[in-house]
Amino acid sequence: MQLGVCYYPEQWPESLWADDARRMAELGIRKVRIGEFAWSRIEPHPGELRWEWLDRAVDTLARAGLEIVMGTPTATPPKWLVDKHPDMLAVDAQGRERRFGSRRHYDFSSDAYLEEARRIVILQAQRYGRHPAVTAWQTDNEYGCHFTVLSGSANAARRFRLWLRARYGAIERLNAAWGNVFWSQEYRDFDEIDTPHLTVTESNPAHRFDFRRFASDEVVRFNRMQVEILREHAPGRPVSHNFMLFFTEFDHHKVAADLDFVGWDSYPLGALEMFWFGEAEKRRWLRTGHPDFAAFHHDLYRGMSREPFWVMEQQPGPVNWAHWNPSPKEGMVRLWTWEAFAHGADVVSYFRWRQAPFAQEQMHAGLNTPDNQLDSGGFEAAQVAEELSRVPVLRSQPASVALVFDYEAQWAVEAQPQGADYHPLQLVFEYYSALRALSLDVDIVPAHAPLAGYAMVVVPALAIVPDGFVQQLSQSTAQIVLGPRCGSKAEALSIAEGLPPGPLRGLMPIRVRRVESLRPGITERVVLGEHHGEC
Repeated sequence: MQLGVCYYPEQWPESLWADDARRMAELGIRKVRIGEFAWSRIEPHPGELRWEWLDRAVDTLARAGLEIVMGTPTATPPKWLVDKHPDMLAVDAQGRERRFGSRRHYDFSSDAYLEEARRIVILQAQRYGRHPAVTAWQTDNEYGCHFTVLSGSANAARRFRLWLRARYGAIERLNAAWGNVFWSQEYRDFDEIDTPHLTVTESNPAHRFDFRRFASDEVVRFNRMQVEILREHAPGRPVSHNFMLFFTEFDHHKVAADLDFVGWDSYPLGALEMFWFGEAEKRRWLRTGHPDFAAFHHDLYRGMSREPFWVMEQQPGPVNWAHWNPSPKEGMVRLWTWEAFAHGADVVSYFRWRQAPFAQEQMHAGLNTPDNQLDSGGFEAAQVAEELSRVPVLRSQPASVALVFDYEAQWAVEAQPQGADYHPLQLVFEYYSALRALSLDVDIVPAHAPLAGYAMVVVPALAIVPDGFVQQLSQSTAQIVLGPRCGSKAEALSIAEGLPPGPLRGLMPIRVRRVESLRPGITERVVLGEHHGEC
């Protein structure tokens, strides 16, 4: 159990670096993440590489006894690169380019950008891959942040057609799977298919669903490219990526399969403000965050990480990006840190060392204030560092409950929710909160995970049941809880054969012949034997 911090030497005078490194070490910091937003300083002009400043930063941190997590800089390509490859920009659902001026201004489907990213990652890995102080790597930064996975660009359309051709083989099979006879939507060739944007009314949900699958696979492709380079040029150094909170635009299980360990970015107060929580909950948990929020993500990302997971960015004070940005209650930074360790985290890394006095994140707190004085989050981090020296590391005990969470299941329902307020991710979280209220330990697992040994298996929202899942449930001795719409759809998003619950009928001999959705506030009486309730 160690502490880390995110540091941006390119944003500060070099005269501060040595003192920063010394103070980090004295505070109890052991890991320092750098480099993930530094492309314009590394390569200010095409082909003009300036590594010397980064060499000095790495050496300065190393002399203080700090280990470095090197981030690849591909989340922030410089302006000259956009001018060189203007078609590398993504296109939003309204057909508008997502232009330079913030970050994540690239399209996962741009082959030109993929090659530029490959080039800079190779150069960076060749230079620092065997440096003794660079002990881990992070690919890019927060894939998909600011809703940048889905793109309606010409590049995305071209690669989507290739993806569909590989998936279906023949256009007749695609037409049948999507039900394209409806509204005369049949295609003669894969080259006729566009991305599902700018249609007059609702586009075919099967079309949208496959586009979500495709877009997720593009993230996997981009990440795998970087991981393969780092495996070659930085042997023995674990590779990670920092996932986000309540984010389902790509399949994190597939990306995580290529990583050594998973990191995630924990911002409990920002999440409370930005997501579905009601006004009463937002007031109640204003300065603490919802008590199940961080735990949910710890359990989610632990479940897909081969090595112990990290919190790559821990909120140390107010953030800048939510509608309102309160300061954490005294002691919360310490509590969030210990909560992460209690759920199995190897490292908790705070964002960031010092609050920036400029640009988009100048209102985002750090461990230090902009005038370089330790802030309250810094004092609490120092307290945890001291406590870590006195707390024994205990062996984890197996959880008794498996909560099945599947990204494709989210997309399947989002493609056709049938009710404006039906959000499968919210449903999964509410099931998780109910289990936590019963003091049960929970593993959040994908639908293909082994289920042996659990006392209970909870499946809140699994519209499409993957091959082998019913057999796993049948062989399990666990109590099984299935949520609404489980088994309701076939692979291509049509209604399950024989009506829902489709392949789950072997476990539940029922037939769902009608589905409705009701406005908020309407309840119906439910009677099951002697049990009475409401829904």
